[in-house]
Amino acid sequence: MLHTACKTQKTNHNTDTDHEFKILTYNIHHANPPSKPEAIDIEAICKVIQQSDADVVALQEVDIQTDRSGKIDQAKLIAEKLGMSYHFFKAIDYDDGEYGLAFLSKLPIRNPENISLPQVVKAEGRTLALLQVKVKDKWIYIANTHLDASRSDKNRVAQMKFILEKTAGLNLPVILCGDLNSIPTSETIRLLDTQFKRTCMDDCLPTSPQANPRRTIDYIATKNLSWKQKSIEVIAETYASDHRPVKVVFGID
Repeated sequence: MLHTACKTQKTNHNTDTDHEFKILTYNIHHANPPSKPEAIDIEAICKVIQQSDADVVALQEVDIQTDRSGKIDQAKLIAEKLGMSYHFFKAIDYDDGEYGLAFLSKLPIRNPENISLPQVVKAEGRTLALLQVKVKDKWIYIANTHLDASRSDKNRVAQMKFILEKTAGLNLPVILCGDLNSIPTSETIRLLDTQFKRTCMDDCLPTSPQANPRRTIDYIATKNLSWKQKSIEVIAETYASDHRPVKVVFGID
């Protein structure tokens, strides 16, 4: 069953939001609602993103032309329905198609880079998606990732160390988004905290699973960003995916 209808969203900012930047991170579970194992419901994903009014969206678990998703380009379809630009970053070949990460943006983007993440033990391939976004008259980096999901944290620790090394030399502010498959007390997040500032540090709401969530594993974190954080929200969405999306609003200098 495939649902693809979604209203187009106007992309012009109004006066009230001219001095804000809104970003969303969302593991969309290839648009497969957990309550409907055989369904692909693009409309539900569109609705969540549309209602968030995010300027930039970092997506994980995106299918491109896979058999299980009905041979559709999910990144392109979602972007077109929402009137946003996009870029897809392949992590692996999967089910006669591709599977990975994507960015959606209402703002100008440039210099996309797809970087394979290391493994200590053999597991599904993971990647770091990196590009620049122009917010008013300034460019910043946005990074997006989906760390290894193995029981052992060896790959996640190695992958986070690699991400920190990769972003250490960037000459612009960085916002890192993603499903890190790591709770706040883990070694992976301890490493993240050595260079990045998480947008939630204490009493953070859980993001997984979508119904009765128990674990905080989806994050937005910043580095060298001077903007004031105005809010953070874990959106209480229980149908569209097996994760809840996280939205952060910044006040622009």
